[in-house]
Amino acid sequence: MKGFTAALLVWSLLSLSRSSNKAWPTHTVCRDGNLEVLYQSCDPLQDFGFSVDQCSKHLKPNLNIRFGIILREDIKELFLDVALFNKGSSILNFSYPICEEDLPKFSFCGRRKGEQIYFAGPISNPGFEILQGEYQVLLELYNENHFTVACANATIICS
Repeated sequence: MKGFTAALLVWSLLSLSRSSNKAWPTHTVCRDGNLEVLYQSCDPLQDFGFSVDQCSKHLKPNLNIRFGIILREDIKELFLDVALFNKGSSILNFSYPICEEDLPKFSFCGRRKGEQIYFAGPISNPGFEILQGEYQVLLELYNENHFTVACANATIICS
């Protein structure tokens, strides 16, 4: 019986490690005639929800979004890094402070590990037109200790 129990334990642990290597599903942010935006969490431990109200290749300066996640880390400060690629070449890289200790921009700033963030509302961005093509975007949210809060690989297809 001890051998069976040990074999069952080893099988369970191997099954868990194999299932943790599966990728998260690909989610659709939006889809309209000329534009499709998809994303997949690149955090091996957690998925999250994200959507936008407007799906147009003419991106307006104020965009309504919805974002939901359960925090694995405190977020006294929160930063967003964005890297945009087309055909393997880097087009744009930038970092943006979302929550700063002395200047919290959103109500979820200061939330603690285990709490849920659900944000639905407008975000400011430079309005621009998305040019025809296929783009890859790497997005990473991280806290003041550089722990990843959320990470996504996105694909933008504009025809």
